[in-house]
Amino acid sequence: MNNSRSNGPPSTARPKRARLASLTFLVALAVSSPALAEGEDAKQILKAMSDYVTSQQHIQLQYDVDIEVITPHVEKLQFASSGHLKLSRPDKLRATRSGGYTDVEVVFDGKTATVLGKDSNTFTQLDARGSIDQMIDRLRTEHYIELPGADLLLSNLYDELVAGVIEAKYIGHGVVDGAECEHLAFRNQETDWQLWVERGNAPIPRKYVITSKTLAAAPQYTLRIKAWDTDTPLDAKAFTFEPPAGAKSVDVTALADIGELPPPAEVMKEQ
Repeated sequence: MNNSRSNGPPSTARPKRARLASLTFLVALAVSSPALAEGEDAKQILKAMSDYVTSQQHIQLQYDVDIEVITPHVEKLQFASSGHLKLSRPDKLRATRSGGYTDVEVVFDGKTATVLGKDSNTFTQLDARGSIDQMIDRLRTEHYIELPGADLLLSNLYDELVAGVIEAKYIGHGVVDGAECEHLAFRNQETDWQLWVERGNAPIPRKYVITSKTLAAAPQYTLRIKAWDTDTPLDAKAFTFEPPAGAKSVDVTALADIGELPPPAEVMKEQ
């Protein structure tokens, strides 16, 4: 009998058990943990993170971004980029993003926002007197230029994040890039989003995942924050734009290489 079993077709017993185990785990996750119902815990951790981040005068960090696009053939593609950011409140910022289809830098000195497309060696400068919040809003609404994780840079961070939240959950613990984190989940009408906040006296955001509920196959945007530094003062020169040799000043509409994705994928992202 044993030989017959070993020489016959593969048994389906193990896959069934595996599926049953997965189903059991999901059911258990859904009904057994009282922590999942404690939305106020999630909001308290989110508030502590927001208060800590907005209280930091200088921030330097590095990040990785993954953005998913669904093709017309329902194939999910992921595009990756990385960059670094320097911020000095209330009105200084320098950020870079380098990916397979873009190499762009944004410099803001409190008066002028400069966007440099490094591949084309072209730049545009916009009058953006005011705070970092105002500059981000203007780039986003008037010129459709998004900074990675821009919501996490705002001075009213908590209010921005909880706006529209219809459900909050404290999921549990996780580890991101070796750092122990609190895992939070939130739901809005159009998106679900998750946040991993480092445990301890410096509750910084380590991972931020946004899932679209209005696009087919629910593509995700994932931001991982690393190399966080709030101890090193930043010199004003860090926010001064010096055009590279041969760089050409152009109108903002002529900047061609600042999108996160290649042109066809940009169209799919919006569909």
